[in-house]
Amino acid sequence: MSSQKPSPNPAYPAGMAGIVKQMNARRAPLSFAKGEALPPLDCDLNKIAALRISVPPDASRKRSENSRKSWEIARELEGQNALLHLNGLLIAHLRKRSQPEHTADLFIRLWTEQSDVLLREMDLRWKVSSITTFGDHGKTPIQRSTGLALSTLFGAMKLYESERLYSGREPDRPFTLEGRASGPLPLDMNAYALADGGLDVNMIGRLWEEADSDPVIRPLAHDLLQRLIDDPRTVFRRMQRLRERKLRRMDHNKTPSEDGHGVSVRVPSGPSRAPRWGVVCTTNAPLLDVARFVAHHLDMGATHVYLYLDTPNADVVGLLQHHPQVTLTICDEKYWKMMGKNRPDAHQLRQTFNATRALRVAGEHVDWLGHIDTDEFVLSAKKLATALKAVPADMAGARLYPAEALAVKVPGEMPQHFKLRSTGDGIPPSAATDIYPTFGSYVRGGFLSHLAGKVFARTGLGEVRLAIHRLRVKGEDVRNVATLSDAVVGHLHAPDWERFLAKLDFRQEKGSYRVKSDDARKNIGHLLKYLRDEEGEPGLRHFFREMCEDSPELRSRLDKYGLLLTPKFDPDAAIERVFGVSIHR
Repeated sequence: MSSQKPSPNPAYPAGMAGIVKQMNARRAPLSFAKGEALPPLDCDLNKIAALRISVPPDASRKRSENSRKSWEIARELEGQNALLHLNGLLIAHLRKRSQPEHTADLFIRLWTEQSDVLLREMDLRWKVSSITTFGDHGKTPIQRSTGLALSTLFGAMKLYESERLYSGREPDRPFTLEGRASGPLPLDMNAYALADGGLDVNMIGRLWEEADSDPVIRPLAHDLLQRLIDDPRTVFRRMQRLRERKLRRMDHNKTPSEDGHGVSVRVPSGPSRAPRWGVVCTTNAPLLDVARFVAHHLDMGATHVYLYLDTPNADVVGLLQHHPQVTLTICDEKYWKMMGKNRPDAHQLRQTFNATRALRVAGEHVDWLGHIDTDEFVLSAKKLATALKAVPADMAGARLYPAEALAVKVPGEMPQHFKLRSTGDGIPPSAATDIYPTFGSYVRGGFLSHLAGKVFARTGLGEVRLAIHRLRVKGEDVRNVATLSDAVVGHLHAPDWERFLAKLDFRQEKGSYRVKSDDARKNIGHLLKYLRDEEGEPGLRHFFREMCEDSPELRSRLDKYGLLLTPKFDPDAAIERVFGVSIHR
C-alpha cells in the first residue's frame, strides 16, 4: 500500500484509479453480425488498393458495432483509397480489449506492403492513429517503443497546443522574451536552456534513429517526424525563433540584432534522406595538423572536405591530391589571377572568399558545408547528419558553439578535455570568477578565442557568403540561422604553452588578441598586453595556467557548472583509419 499523501489539488480527483477506469470504459470489443468479419490475413491488398471508398446504405450501420464503425470511417474517407478504410477499421478494433486473432498481423502486413500508398494518401490524423497502434500492437520492440514514444509526443502536443489557443496567439506566433515568467516549472523541472538547450534535437533525433532500424515502422515514423520539423506552427519552430531572438541579443554572438537588421534568405527544399555534410578550410598549417583535421572529419561522417592551401605545401599535396573525398586547391599566384583579383592582404578575407567559392559548388557533394579552421574539430556524441536533419526547413544555416581545449603539458599531445563558455543560459554570472579567480572578469565566457562559434550553411543558397562566424547576403547578416545544441566546434586555440607563446605576436597584431579602438578596458587584448609589458613571461604563464592548462582542479571547477566536456577525440587514430598511415612531427 502506498504511503504517498494525496495531492491537495489533483488534476483528476479520482486519482490514477479513476484515470484507468475512464480509459477502459470505452474498450468493449466491436461486435460482428452473422456472416460479418474482417478481411482475412491473406487478403489481396493490391486488389483493395484499386478500389475507392463508398458509403454503404444507412441501414447497414445498424447490423453491428463493426458495421457502425465501418460506416463512420467510410463516411469520413469517402472517395479515398480503400486501403485507408481497412487501416481505420483495423485501428478501431485494435483499440478495444479484444479483436479477431489476426487483426494485429493484418495491420502490420498492411504497413509492410502498402506504406507508400498509405503515406501518400493518408491525412496526418490517421497517421498519428496508426503510429499509436504500432505502440500497442507492434511486432518488434522498436515498433512498440517508437509507436508509444511518438504517440505520447503527439498527444502531449495536442494538449498543450489546445490550451495555448486560449492565450490569443496563433500557433505560428512565439511569445516574447520579455514575457517570461520567473516561477518554477511543474515537478521542479529545470527550464529549457533557450540559447543552447538540446532537449528538442535529442528527442527528435533519437526517435528518428530508433525508427531507422525497423523497416516496417520507419516510413511512417520518419514521415511524421519530417512533418513535425517542417510545420511552422509547432513549439519546436517557436522555440527556434525565440532562440534566434535571444542569440541576436547576446553581444558575443554578433549575429543580427532584433531591431530590423539582417535578412532572411529563401531556403531550397532539402533531401528527404539524411543530409550529407562537409567542411571547408583555408590553411597554411603543417602536414600533421592538416591530416588530423581531414581525418577527424571524414572519420566522423563528413562526405567531403574542401581544403584551400594558403601557401603551397608539397607534403599536404602528396597526401591528399588523389583522395576522392577531398578537393584540394593551391592558392598561389596563378589561382588568384584565375579568380580575377589580387590576393587579399587579410587572411580573414581570403578565408571568406574561399569558403564562399566552395559553398557555390559544394552541392555536388554535400547538403551542408561548415566553415572552420584546421585547429577546430566538430565534436558530436551522435551523428552530425541527425542533428542537421532536425534543423527547421526554413533555416539557411546552423550555428555550432565552441568548446575550447584544455591545454596539455606535453607539446604535441592531443587534448582530452574541453571547456564550454560560461555565458550560456542557466550559468550564474559568478561562475567566471569562481572558475578563474584572477582573470575571469577579463576574459568573456572564459574563452581566449571566439564565443560566436562557426556556421554550417545549406548548399544551393545562391549569393550567400560563408564568412568566418556567420552568413552574409548583399552586405547584411543572414538571420534565419538555427543553433545545433548536440554538437560543438572543439577549438585547439592554445593546446599547449609553446603554441600559445608562438602565436602570441600574430594574434596581438592581426588576430583575436588585437586591441581595437572601441574595446572596453577590461578585456583579453588589454590584459595580455599589460601582462606581457609589465610582468613578462611569468605573468603570461600565470594567466595561461589558470585559464588554459588542464588540471584536476580546473576540471573540477568547470564540472561544478556543467562546463566540462570530455568527448571521444583521437585524430591520430583517425589518421590511421582514414589514410592507413601514421604521421609524426
